[in-house]
Parts: sequence; C-alpha cells; structure tokens
Amino acid sequence: MAWNLRLQGVGNASAVELGSAMATIEHHGRPWLTIDCGGEGLTAFMDHYQQPPRALFITHTHLDHVAGFERLFVEAYFNPSLRGRIRLYVPAKLVPLLHQRVGDYPNALAEGGANFWDAFQVIPVGESFWHRGVRLEVFPVRHHWPDTAFGLRLQGSLVWTGDTRPIPEMLAKMADAGELIAHDCALHGNPSHSGIDDLEREYPQQLLERCLLYHYGSAQEGEALEARGYRIGRQGELVTLKPTTAMQVDVA
Repeated sequence: MAWNLRLQGVGNASAVELGSAMATIEHHGRPWLTIDCGGEGLTAFMDHYQQPPRALFITHTHLDHVAGFERLFVEAYFNPSLRGRIRLYVPAKLVPLLHQRVGDYPNALAEGGANFWDAFQVIPVGESFWHRGVRLEVFPVRHHWPDTAFGLRLQGSLVWTGDTRPIPEMLAKMADAGELIAHDCALHGNPSHSGIDDLEREYPQQLLERCLLYHYGSAQEGEALEARGYRIGRQGELVTLKPTTAMQVDVA
C-alpha cells in the first residue's frame, strides 16, 4: 500500500522501554510527515531512516513529545542542506508554548549568532494545512488544559489523537470516513489520559474496532489491553493505512 504508519514509540512519559509516543506517516515507503519529536522517538527515527525528519506536526508541548528538539536543532543547523528547511507544522495556539519549552534559551549556540528557529521552517496552522499537496485536518483534544493539545487527521487513512481523554463528539466528526484511529489509552485513565474503561464507556463498538491503542504504561499493560480484545501499537511496527481521500493538488 502507498500509505503506512511507522511507530517510533508507544509508551507514556514513564515507559522509556516502549519509546516516547511518536510516529511517522510514510508514503511509498518514505517518511512523509512525522508526529511529535520525543527524545527516544527521535533516536528511533534516526536509527531507522538514517536521517532526521524533514517535516513534523506537533500535537502538544509536554517534554516526552518535544524533548528531541535540541538534538534536531543541532542536526539541522550545522547541515547547510537542512538549515531552515525542516518544516514544523504547529497549531497556532501552541507556538508560544513550544517556544517557551524548547526555543527560549539565551544564545542557542554558546558562540552566539544563531537563533533556535533558524534551523527550522515554522508554519503555524489552524483547522487544516497543506503538506506536499495533501490537505490535513487539525482538531483540539482533551489533555491537561484547554487549547494545549491537538490531534491530526489524514482523511480516509488516519486519525492520531495525541494525548487525550475520550473525545466522542470530536471523533464523530473527524473519524467518519473509516480511518484507523491511533488513540491514547492505558489500562487506567487519569485527568489527562484515557483508560480502557473510559473508552468502553464513551465510544461505540464500531469505533473501538478501528482503534490502535498507544501511550500505555508498560509491556504488561499492553498485554492486558490485548487480552481484553484490543489492538495495541508496538514500537517499530509498520501499520498499513488505507489510501487517503483527502483533498489533493499537484505541486511542483
């Protein structure tokens, strides 16, 4: 198939052995758009593709999702073919938060002369954006605090919730075309994350059958979710996606 999802990591912030939650949409076997930039996730990306990601979408700015940026800055800034060319699609409300987290440090280089964002092409986005001629959609999720976390939809192929509590009203709109739904889920929920009981309470069975669960707390938690009949993601796994039905245009 032309579209796939490769999972760089599937664990929560404490499950280092599972890798930080991060994935890459592949098109024709090549990395097309990477979701988030965690520390362990970036290492997994570099080990597999032998190059840094060229385009990323950021769901939110908790450190297990953005801790790889310092390393990515170094990779990009000192490579003339990459400097200023790595695209960062950032929901507009996250731009100041991302800057506070990773960009707001006196002198990006001790020698001076460099701004952190010189290494990247930052593209603030709203409800949708275009990447390589394909339209993707962005939607708010329920994580930690309002307007601080966002999901991503590649229509017909993939919905990536990012970290979230259940969002039935949002998925009724954003996952209505048979997409695979990569959903935050552990064995037990909390005020920022979903547990499997939460999903079973909030979602119809037809939607649960399309879910790929990630961001769980341990290998044992993953096994327990599987034992309840659910599909879990595994670090390094390549997941086949259906061809996208998103709007597309020819680009040079």
